[in-house]
Amino acid sequence: MISKNSEFEIDITAMGSEGEGIGHTEDGMTVFVVGAIPGDRVVAHVTKVKKTYAYAIVAKVLTPSSFRIEPKCPVAGKCGGCTLQHMAYPEQLRLKEEKVRDCIERIGGIKNPPMEPIVGAENLYHYRNKAQFPVGTDRNGNLVIGFYRKHSHDVVGNTDCCIQAPVNRPVMETVLEFMKEHRVSAYNEETGKGLVRHVFTRVGFATKEVMVCLVINGDELKGAEKLAKELAEVIESEGLKLTSLCLNINKKNTNVIMGDKVICVYGDPWIEDKIGDVTYRISPLSFYQVNPEQTLKLYELALEYAGLTGSEAVWDLYCGIGTISLFLARSAKEVYGVEIVPEAIEDAKENARINGIDNAFFKAGAAEDLAPTLPRPDVIVVDPPRKGCDEKLLDTILKNAPKRVVYVSCDPATLARDLKILVSGGYKLTRVRPVDQFLHSGGHIETVCALSRI
Repeated sequence: MISKNSEFEIDITAMGSEGEGIGHTEDGMTVFVVGAIPGDRVVAHVTKVKKTYAYAIVAKVLTPSSFRIEPKCPVAGKCGGCTLQHMAYPEQLRLKEEKVRDCIERIGGIKNPPMEPIVGAENLYHYRNKAQFPVGTDRNGNLVIGFYRKHSHDVVGNTDCCIQAPVNRPVMETVLEFMKEHRVSAYNEETGKGLVRHVFTRVGFATKEVMVCLVINGDELKGAEKLAKELAEVIESEGLKLTSLCLNINKKNTNVIMGDKVICVYGDPWIEDKIGDVTYRISPLSFYQVNPEQTLKLYELALEYAGLTGSEAVWDLYCGIGTISLFLARSAKEVYGVEIVPEAIEDAKENARINGIDNAFFKAGAAEDLAPTLPRPDVIVVDPPRKGCDEKLLDTILKNAPKRVVYVSCDPATLARDLKILVSGGYKLTRVRPVDQFLHSGGHIETVCALSRI
């Protein structure tokens, strides 16, 4: 019988939902081992024990998997960001594709789903256009900027993340030096005191525009104009341009990173970027896909699966700032974007304006409430958050009975759950293709599905 802090040898035979290795003890208990991958034999150090399963970390690799590689990042084992940097990329892709297939079959009840090969990435590092660096102090009280240790809020110092845009390194170093020089404190979650909570960045890969946003536990940052000048110089030296320096006000005792209020102290309160030939204006609070190269492939698949000829009325539900809506609009007769967040709808309207797209229309509200006010759809596209589609929204889709449904998902389990409902409601799943948006991470997989009305 294993117990907390005990150690034992175990063979890893599978991968869990967050990229952890899975093995079984001799008496059949399942053990989730962080840092292990299928094919490893390791010494596992137990961190938590439940009735039928346990959690552990790798104490020592006895026999490495044939897919184990040396991670590029020196803090990969400490930082909670990348969970699969120590696994060869082709095997990451194979396991992610298998995960999607397994969820659709097991949860969705759809045998032999029409899977197409997962879309991998050409650039394996520095692919993210968005970063959220927590600010804290180490055990000696020194300021650090980095990322949270896995399953904790201890900050692992690291300003040179190998999956983030390279410009983040000099940006973080500049913010860190500014805080030290001006004696600006880091926020302490336990006491609720201290000023700077996170440093948030967005980088326009196509436009080379950079936004820096400091999330603060207060109403102002003294010396912000000086910081803007220093950031502008260092960003320009990297061949990019500081377009926006903002303060995001978050004085709540919460784990939520961003507050609701944004103050622009330099430039504009947004940057612009492109996906294909569509320009998007992005604010600190906007949802925007983090991997622009893979996002283009994702949206091209969504467009292909929609099968548009130019005569269709399309509904884009969970439209956000209109990213997919505007991508589809040039191939459709008209697109109607629906989103529950009013601010996102205003951004979507502005994005349509700056692109000169006049056949995309956006409304704020719940899809089931707005459906009677919209033209009957030929195609419905959904791109919900990780929790999947609301049950009422799925009912709305089935009641309006479009010829085709395109489902873009970031979570295979909730995707499979929703596919089961759509298939039982009269649709046939015709195409499924995963897209690897989150390289070196086991928890998120984008998937595009096409369904046709029977």
